[in-house]
Amino acid sequence: MGQKLPIGIQSFEDLRNKEFKYVDKTAIVYKLVTEGKYYFLSRPRRFGKSLFLNTLESYFLGKKELFEGLAIAELEHDWTEYPVLHLDLNTQQYGTERALHNKLDRELTVWESVYGKADEEREFGMRFEGVIKRAYEKTGRQVVILVDEYDKPLLQAIGNTELQEAYRATLKGFYGALKSMDGCIRFAFLTGVTKFGKVSVFSDLNNLRDLSMLPQYHDICGITEEELRTNFKEDVAELASAQNMTVDETYAALRENYDGYHFCEEQLPGIYNPFSLLNAFANKKIDYYWFETGTPTYLVELLKQHQYNLSGIEKEEVVSDVLNSVDIASTNPLPVIYQSGYLTIKGYDEEFGLYKLGFPNKEVRQGFVRFLIPSYTNVDAVGSGFEISRFVRSLREGDIEGFMERLQSFLSACPYELEPQQERHFQSVMFILTALCGYHVEIESHTNKGRLDMTVKTKDYIYIFEFKFNKSAEEALAQIIEKGYAEPFLSDGRQIVKVGVNFSTACRNIDRWVVE
Repeated sequence: MGQKLPIGIQSFEDLRNKEFKYVDKTAIVYKLVTEGKYYFLSRPRRFGKSLFLNTLESYFLGKKELFEGLAIAELEHDWTEYPVLHLDLNTQQYGTERALHNKLDRELTVWESVYGKADEEREFGMRFEGVIKRAYEKTGRQVVILVDEYDKPLLQAIGNTELQEAYRATLKGFYGALKSMDGCIRFAFLTGVTKFGKVSVFSDLNNLRDLSMLPQYHDICGITEEELRTNFKEDVAELASAQNMTVDETYAALRENYDGYHFCEEQLPGIYNPFSLLNAFANKKIDYYWFETGTPTYLVELLKQHQYNLSGIEKEEVVSDVLNSVDIASTNPLPVIYQSGYLTIKGYDEEFGLYKLGFPNKEVRQGFVRFLIPSYTNVDAVGSGFEISRFVRSLREGDIEGFMERLQSFLSACPYELEPQQERHFQSVMFILTALCGYHVEIESHTNKGRLDMTVKTKDYIYIFEFKFNKSAEEALAQIIEKGYAEPFLSDGRQIVKVGVNFSTACRNIDRWVVE
């Protein structure tokens, strides 16, 4: 029997003692601990940050036996044991300021039971400083500090400025101990989904090295193509057999669904989502696993707060400052969307320093869109597959009237909460619809004749849509004809259907469409 798949295993010690598979990242561990002292890493949730932090903990506790056979065993010869203070903020919900205070108090109380406490130490920062100092004095060795998901309280307070400011003040004071007690600290590593900038919890830690976009650490978490083929060859073969696919087809399907994460501008190989890969192997099925593990409610709140037009999400180009940090006072959702893993780097314009963003893979694109359905359409996400099937069947059968009538009905159920934003809301709803249809039919938005609002291809038909706002459906159809949008498809052999559509803000719906 082969090694077990480590689904949900975040303890390096359990993983090694109980014979779970481990993708060896220990050469990176050695590089970090020998070359620097203070580090920060941003990666999406369920991407292996907690396991990497736990690996660091086992290393600094001197547990040499756990690393036998791994890369670091050939590199490290001292295996010194250090006092380790490990704070995991991922284990609690932070709906109130009291919740964060209780969490920090519990952790500090545990550490103080080991290393002692001074009566005058009352604030969290002072207590943390005291623990670090006494741990150093008591053991004679500098302290290692590991913080997992430092930003969870801040993310859960998005949209609540007062609560987020309170969390920022608390955490800023707490993490300030890392600078004031520098002489007592051997190593510090903090992880999170986002990096909050400007009025930051890290503003005093100007020596904190951010690894998030450095090419040499692009594979610190996640799985590369080489690691997939080296460590999971048997699992790929079993998945292929279960799905009645060839091994090559299975690799291609895994790549399409779970690969594609890029964290720097250099053209390095993509990174696979480890959680989704492991679940696909365990269940012998390629499915959308990442979105089942947690609902990113903070992201929806930010999208709504910013009134973000979803139709432009795969056309975004940004500078590095936007990707590197989240401004606590800003409503711009792009940094959070990127750092949360819903968008990734697809290209880089070196001349202008611009990063082109897009969805990393099929799993994220479909999961993201399906999650947004209830917030934008009043349609239950659970039942959305049935709704989409009707849209797709109409297109496949050439029933454009049925498709448009269904779209009109679909839009009538959409909540248009802000009158001036109806056009933007319509564009976002159309993006959701076309993305979901795109799972079953081919969708494209441009040709060599120009940028089309929507082109849909089925086995027998090619539909060319042009949308107008407060104009006329006839004007929309005329644009299709005048600009020759259909010309690239004339030799295709399928029937071409041109559809001009007008959306009226007066009735908050499509008021007319014409078909040729």
